[in-house]
Amino acid sequence: MGSYEYRHYPYTRPAELDGGGGRRPVVIVGAGMAGPTLALALAQRGVPSVVLDEDDTVSLGSRSICQAKHSLEIWDRFGVASRMVEKGITWEQGELYLHDKPVFRFNLQPEPGHKFPAFVNLQQYYVEEYLYDRCLSEPLVELRFRNKVVAVTPDGEGVAVEVETPDGRYTLGADWLVACDGVRSTVRHLLNLPYPGEVFHDRFLIADIRLLSELPKERRFWFYPPFHPTNSVLLHRQADNVLRVDFQLGPDADPEEEKKPENIDRRLRQMFGPDARWEHEWTSVYTFTCRMMERFVHGRVIFAGDAAHVVSPFGARGGNGAIADVDNLAWKLAMVLGKAAPASLLDSYCSERRAAARENILNSTRSTDFITPKFPASRAFRDATLALARDFPFARALINSGRLSVPTSQAGSPLDTPDDDTDWARGPAPGQAMLDAPVGREGGSWLVDRLGRDFTVLAFADQDTPLAGIPPGATGVRIVGDGLARERYDARPGTTYLIRPDRYVAARWRRFDAAAIGAAMRRATGNG
Repeated sequence: MGSYEYRHYPYTRPAELDGGGGRRPVVIVGAGMAGPTLALALAQRGVPSVVLDEDDTVSLGSRSICQAKHSLEIWDRFGVASRMVEKGITWEQGELYLHDKPVFRFNLQPEPGHKFPAFVNLQQYYVEEYLYDRCLSEPLVELRFRNKVVAVTPDGEGVAVEVETPDGRYTLGADWLVACDGVRSTVRHLLNLPYPGEVFHDRFLIADIRLLSELPKERRFWFYPPFHPTNSVLLHRQADNVLRVDFQLGPDADPEEEKKPENIDRRLRQMFGPDARWEHEWTSVYTFTCRMMERFVHGRVIFAGDAAHVVSPFGARGGNGAIADVDNLAWKLAMVLGKAAPASLLDSYCSERRAAARENILNSTRSTDFITPKFPASRAFRDATLALARDFPFARALINSGRLSVPTSQAGSPLDTPDDDTDWARGPAPGQAMLDAPVGREGGSWLVDRLGRDFTVLAFADQDTPLAGIPPGATGVRIVGDGLARERYDARPGTTYLIRPDRYVAARWRRFDAAAIGAAMRRATGNG
C-alpha cells in the first residue's frame, strides 16, 4: 500500500483485568464503519458504550468506497462529514459503454439544493480513521483495540462477553450487545445463528492503482470493451489519485493466478495503453453472497450491518445500508435505556431494517443478474437492451449496472401514522426519508442543519410565529415563504411534518394540530 499510511492504535489494559470496570449499558463488537458510528450516535444521546475490536488498525484495502449522501448527513451530526467530503472525490456523473462506444451518460443528483453531493468516493480506511479520531475525542466512547470476543452468554437482563487480550481474558457485562462485526460475525457464530442466502459464483478482480496521468472523475462502466472483450469492467476514482478497476472474470477464473502482478499488469496495459504508468495499491479477487438473518434482535443481542445482512457490491448498498442500520437503532436503544420507551420498540428496528435489507438485496440481485446473466436467454435480453440503448431512451431504463444506494422505504412501519388526507401530490410520505433543501434568508442554511437531535416538527407558514403545543422531546422548525423546501414537501400554509430522529417522516398533516402530533410521537416511540 503506497498512498495510505496505516496507524496502529494503542492497546490499553482493560480495567476489568484488575477488578475494575463494571457493567456497561452498551457493548459494541466491531470497529468498521458501523460500530463507531453507532457509538457516536449513542454518545449524542448521553449513552456511554465500549467498542471492542480484535485488530489495532483500520480495514486493509479500500473496500467500501462510495459514501452516499444519506450517510454523509448522518456523519455530519458528529462533525466528520466535511472532512470526508474534503478528502474524497465528489462525483455525480456516470457513463456507460458498449464495446468502445458510449451509450449514455447519467446524473445521480440532477436537482440542486442539497448540502451534500449524491456520492463521495472515499476509501473505507479513511472513513474509519476519521470516525476513530472522533471516538477518541468523545468521553462517552471507549475504543478497545486488540480485544477479541471469544464467548457470549445472554441472560434475561443482559449479556456477559468474554474477551481475550494480550494481558489475558476478562468478562464484560452489558445491558445490550450490538454485533457490528461483519459478514463473518464472531458473535453470530458463537450464538450458532443461521445466515441463509444465495451464493453467486462469478469472480471479480479489484485492482486499486495510482495511475500516473490524468484521471477521469465520473464513474465508467463497460460491457464487452476491447480491452476485456468477454465481460464487464467498472472504473471509479478515489482519493489520493487512486483508481479502482473492477474486472469481471467469470466463474472459472483461478484467484491465485489472477492476483499475480504480471497478470494484473497485462489487463491494465490492455486498458490504459502502452505508455501508461501506475503503482499498485491493493488487489482482491472476490465472489459474493446475498444473505439475511431471520431476526436482527435476539434477546439482548442485536445485529447490524454485514453481521445481519450482506448484499452484492453493485450499487454501494452494503456500507451505506450498515450506516442506516445503526442510525435507526441508536435513538431507539437510547430511549429504551432511558426508560422513555418499552423494549418492544426495538422490534421495529428489526422489522424496518429487515425490510430495508430485502429492498437492497432485491436491487443488488437485479444488478447482478444483469451484469452476470446466468442463462442464454437472459444474456440475449441484456445484449439486445445494450444495443438499443444508444438510440432508444426506453431501453436505457432497462440497463442495470448497479442501481446506486438511496435511502430505503420504511412504508408500513408500525411506528408511522398514515396520512389522513389524500391531497398530497408529492412530498415524502410516512416511511420515507426526509428531503434536504436550502432554507433561511436567501437560502443561507440547510434544512438538515435545522432539525433537532430527537424528533422535529416541521411546519410551513406565511409568517414566523411561535409553534404552540410542541410535545416534549421535539424541536419545532417553522419554514416561512416560498422556496425549494416548500416545493419538495408539497407544502402550503399549515402543512406540518413530524420527522423522526433518524430523519424519516413519521407523519404529516395539512394543518398544525398539537394533539395529533403528540399522538403520532407516542406511536413513533412505541408508547401509543
